[in-house]
Amino acid sequence: MSISRLLLATLMFGASATAVAQERSPSALPAAVEQVSPSIDSRFRRFQEEAHVPGLVWGIVKDGRLVHSGFSGVQDLETQRRPTADTLFRIASMSKAFTALAILKLRDEGRLSLDALAETYVPEMRGWRYPTTDSPRIRVRDLLSHVGGLVTDDPWGDRQTPMSEEDFTLMLSRGAPFSRVPQTQYEYSNFGYAVLGRIVTNVSGRPFKDYIEQEIMRPLGMESTGYDIFAAPQERRALGYRWENEAFAREPGMAHGAFGAMGGVQTSLSDYARWVAFLLSAWPARDGPEQGPVRRSTVRELAQGLNFLAFRPRPGLDGAEPCRTAIAYAMGLIVARDCDLGTTLAHGGGFPGYGSYVVLMPDHGVGIFAFANRTYAAPSAPVFEAALELERAGLLEPRSVPVSEALAGAYRAAGEMYRAGSLEPGRDLLAMNFLMDRSADNWAREFARLKTEAGACRTDGPITATGALSGRFLWTCDRGRLEGQLLLAPTEPAGIQALRLSVASDR
Repeated sequence: MSISRLLLATLMFGASATAVAQERSPSALPAAVEQVSPSIDSRFRRFQEEAHVPGLVWGIVKDGRLVHSGFSGVQDLETQRRPTADTLFRIASMSKAFTALAILKLRDEGRLSLDALAETYVPEMRGWRYPTTDSPRIRVRDLLSHVGGLVTDDPWGDRQTPMSEEDFTLMLSRGAPFSRVPQTQYEYSNFGYAVLGRIVTNVSGRPFKDYIEQEIMRPLGMESTGYDIFAAPQERRALGYRWENEAFAREPGMAHGAFGAMGGVQTSLSDYARWVAFLLSAWPARDGPEQGPVRRSTVRELAQGLNFLAFRPRPGLDGAEPCRTAIAYAMGLIVARDCDLGTTLAHGGGFPGYGSYVVLMPDHGVGIFAFANRTYAAPSAPVFEAALELERAGLLEPRSVPVSEALAGAYRAAGEMYRAGSLEPGRDLLAMNFLMDRSADNWAREFARLKTEAGACRTDGPITATGALSGRFLWTCDRGRLEGQLLLAPTEPAGIQALRLSVASDR
């Protein structure tokens, strides 16, 4: 699905064109965010015009609900219908997350293993010829993270969507040429995700279409989402177009087939918002009953980068410095650590007639996505710009880590030790390594030095947990501030294995 293009932070096509009809939905955003939404909407509309996209829809999900949506252009040029929250778009490779989650659900049910050879579940692969005598055979896990050694197959893979299951069986029986030895390098493979679809079919005993629709989509209330695009009413479908020779040309719709597992999903803004809300609901980890069709811990596995890191430049907002992010393909999602947005999970979709993009920010409970009906016009640029608009406005609130009882007790002891100038008040909470790493006399001298420089400190301020057994804090003192870090040991009870204190810089 043109992932080589989609890994870029921006995708802007062509020159300016005459704008088609536009409208924006009533916003349900809080007043503070409503002040930002006109700028966000203008970015999407600008993309729609400059990239020659007939129609574009976008949505923002926060804390389990769709809080904003926008619409621009038309869903088909013939009738000039404007898109709505129920207009159906093909989302191309954003379909892969559904396939990946189906594999994990079957794993949870004890019906397959990620570390099993793929040929365990697809017997036609048993005769494949590998590139070297020491090549490892492809595991299910390798297909999920695109390290199976299969060649990048954009745009060939797109056109295989309607392939019959019989023809796919024949293709598998003939084997496949390898681009490289499995498990040695990332290389995006639509073919590999088609194989995962076959695994879902063989293991579940149902066509992967039926399994994913019935076991994942319908329980989430995604009643209009599925793989058979022609089963949907024509008047609800966004028809696909390509831009060539300074004009739009209709892309023929491709029927559901064996390659649908890699990119065949058709969905609406309102349905996909339910999917985004479900994925984000897996964060943070917590107690409480499971409410989705797949466990929260399993959803979080989608974010585990399993292969080789790459670097992606993410342009800054309005000329700001770009962010060079390290990325890895996880399972149907690309995981990155963004300079401004924290952990992001993203994926794009490119398909004949369609383009799409989604970015999830699990640290903030926010997801932003957009669908377009023009070939390979994935709106990654305005999606990231919308996220950065929210961040710049201070509207991406990080989720705080609860302070555990163990960490709170250790923090109180740290304050008592500083005030006393001695380890004695907290000696019973020290881990066995603490005095081996630094003597009590040396700590007394260190406390005295810090007091000489900073003075007495108010040690009753909050500690910010960085985990259940670690945290950082800032004390306000008579002559400055002290920065501190606490790290507890993996023991029961959890003792203090490290305490670090330093005078904070005024810069």
